[in-house]
Amino acid sequence: MAASNNAPSGIDKEQIFGMAEKEMEYRVDLFNKLTQTCFNKCIEKRYKESELNMGENSCIDRCVSKYWQVNTHFFVVVFSLDLKKFGSILQY
Repeated sequence: MAASNNAPSGIDKEQIFGMAEKEMEYRVDLFNKLTQTCFNKCIEKRYKESELNMGENSCIDRCVSKYWQVNTHFFVVVFSLDLKKFGSILQY
């Protein structure tokens, strides 16, 4: 039986897996940076209790929220710049 024309070729599959791998690396890196940044900012260096206190919880909530908002905004701006650049290339 002949392969359908819609099936991705071997190169396409490799590109897809490569992109998925890069995306996973990016997400792991983002999580690690977010965790380290908010931990350093919000958690006291001397542990007094086994659980987070209310101030630490609030700080972490705000830190994660702000980190995520800034990161999302940054990628929206970068993505829109890439689209504008790509669009100008297509016009020529």
